[in-house]
Amino acid sequence: MDEHGRKRPRVLVVDDDEGVRSFLVRGLRREGLEAVEAADGQAGLDGFEERTPELVLLDVQMPKLSGFEVCEAIRGRESGHDVPVVMMTGMDDASAIQRAYDVGATDFITKPINWLILSHRLRYLLRAGSNLQALRRSQERLANAQRLALMGSWQIDFDDGSFSGSDALWEILGVEPQEEPSIQTLAQRIHPDDRGPMLDAYRRCRDGGEPSSVDHRVVRPDGSERILRCQIRMLMDAKGAAAGLEGTLQDMTERKRTEEQVRFLSSHDPLTSLGNRRLFQERLALAIRHARTGDRKVGVLYLDVDHFKRINETFGHSVGDSLLSEVANRLVMSVRGADLVARSDPAWAEQQTAVSRFGGDEFTILIPQLHDEQALAAVARRLLDGLSQPFSLQGHEVVVGGSVGIAVFPSDGNNPEELLRNANSAMYAAKERGRGDYQFYAQSMNELSLRRLILEGKLRKALDASHFELFFQPKLSLESGAITGFEGLLRWDDPELGMVGPCDFIPVAEETGMISRLGAWVIRRACRQVAAWDQNGTCQGSVAVNLSPEQFRQPGLADRILREASEADIDPRRLEFEITESVVLRDTEEVIQQLQAIRAHGMRVALDDFGTGYSSLSYLRKLPVDILKIDRSFIQHIEDKAEDAALTGGIIAMGKALGLRIVAEGAETEGQRDLLTEWQCDEMQGFLFSPAVRAHEAEALWRQGRPARKPGPPGS
Repeated sequence: MDEHGRKRPRVLVVDDDEGVRSFLVRGLRREGLEAVEAADGQAGLDGFEERTPELVLLDVQMPKLSGFEVCEAIRGRESGHDVPVVMMTGMDDASAIQRAYDVGATDFITKPINWLILSHRLRYLLRAGSNLQALRRSQERLANAQRLALMGSWQIDFDDGSFSGSDALWEILGVEPQEEPSIQTLAQRIHPDDRGPMLDAYRRCRDGGEPSSVDHRVVRPDGSERILRCQIRMLMDAKGAAAGLEGTLQDMTERKRTEEQVRFLSSHDPLTSLGNRRLFQERLALAIRHARTGDRKVGVLYLDVDHFKRINETFGHSVGDSLLSEVANRLVMSVRGADLVARSDPAWAEQQTAVSRFGGDEFTILIPQLHDEQALAAVARRLLDGLSQPFSLQGHEVVVGGSVGIAVFPSDGNNPEELLRNANSAMYAAKERGRGDYQFYAQSMNELSLRRLILEGKLRKALDASHFELFFQPKLSLESGAITGFEGLLRWDDPELGMVGPCDFIPVAEETGMISRLGAWVIRRACRQVAAWDQNGTCQGSVAVNLSPEQFRQPGLADRILREASEADIDPRRLEFEITESVVLRDTEEVIQQLQAIRAHGMRVALDDFGTGYSSLSYLRKLPVDILKIDRSFIQHIEDKAEDAALTGGIIAMGKALGLRIVAEGAETEGQRDLLTEWQCDEMQGFLFSPAVRAHEAEALWRQGRPARKPGPPGS
């Protein structure tokens, strides 16, 4: 229960990676959710059976039972029909994603997991799941009421042709007692279109003795229609001969409406009533099949609302939801009837056209049977013009815009996944051009180059907008278990892309020359964080940050570092600097001189990712380093691969022989820790203890552990 006594939504996390589970559980609890974790597929199914959750986070790749099998098993349980299942995958594979949806997944998210994006999806899915459960409960209450209610009954006698009906029957049909009801009255009430099927059921039972059941409509005197279920069976006399027919009528109207509503919710967005992602993909696939047979084209427009996150943060989610509803209205109104785009009207649906809410603030528009792809530009412009006018929402006037990407079958993709991916890429290109515009997909605009273009533009702005943050991953002494220090790891929280990992933006920063500015920011931020920790008496170990080759190309690196330390008023010996072998591949002697200058002031130097480059004993002996960090790729398999175990043990022995302190990266299991301890490795870092966390979380970890002594000069 939460602080108000309300039941907290329960989320089941199924992942064989303990670090990922720990990361997700902490995030869920911060969101005020109850988290239940399972380390494999069978444990996940057992946990689901014991404590049915409101949502399941499910890893795709697990031993024994895969995530696909677990999801399919959950959907096979009655209690699992409506529970949202979000598949977590490290595979950028359209077939795997399609398989996830085929076995019943509600949504998917790729690893490494961006918590900001995941938390928004969880809130949306929990809200939708709660609505669906409420609808299911309503349906169950209705079914119970129908079982308890009296059903109308009737009877026909073959001997004299007489017909009789119960009072409840005539109440269902809206017949007043003074009307002298008869079989003709019943027949007249049946909807003209349903009289044929009803008569066929009657004849099957009368002529063949076969019990029959048929649903049909009746029209009451006030003009209202009701849907009834009629069941008919033969009456036999004492000698076993046919004596007549009897039947019951049950009003199924509300149940039918509820079923229709459930079906609607499964394929439509409850906020806007537009088709959802699944419905759009189905319609797009059908439109492509029809286009192939008729040698036609299909257009896909992918629209993203600009600055939507800012609206949510400024005015709240209530206004944000109202905005999305109004955006949906304008999109539908902005697309002309000639474009064949509509909502859920069955007549339009048959034409397989759609404006859909694809997710969040993203909308997709399908234009089938396209003759001239340039007509899509006119559609895109009308969409953008429609969004450019102010919205009046709950007393606030809100101005937004949009960016539209356009892809065309077959030139820009031969299947729904390709078309949507390329339309999405074109949309990001439109954003990069300044927003409020549309962009056709171009063949040269492949996914990697487009992402690089987007990241490059955003990276330049982020450097001026303070969108970066330094996270800290603790390093532990294998001898004492104490935290000896932290590695500072750069994270980029973009307002639109969310948390962007360094593996995505560091290469772009290096290629564009922005890495020097980023590196300077990291050093400055690390110094200020050390100063803050000194003031509150926590995290007194070392703080390590990475240095790029670009930073060494500028003379006076050690002086710049000392200047930042002096301005922050910290002891420079609190700092460590990690380099990779690529740093010294060029201008080796000059780099070595700069490293020696850094060490001369008491700062340590670590050789990072050792074992993945050009490492050799002679190479290592001439580098002025204090610490050797073994790459995680070796640590990962030391328990099950003898070769990796032998190499790792040899690296540790070699480093110790050279007087270096050895740090193992990426430790994730107790077995790995035990082996590293046995081999006399000095320190480790990895998900076994903690991922990289924010500064205040690092303080909490420090307070929980045993503080290590302050570092002295190199070699002390």
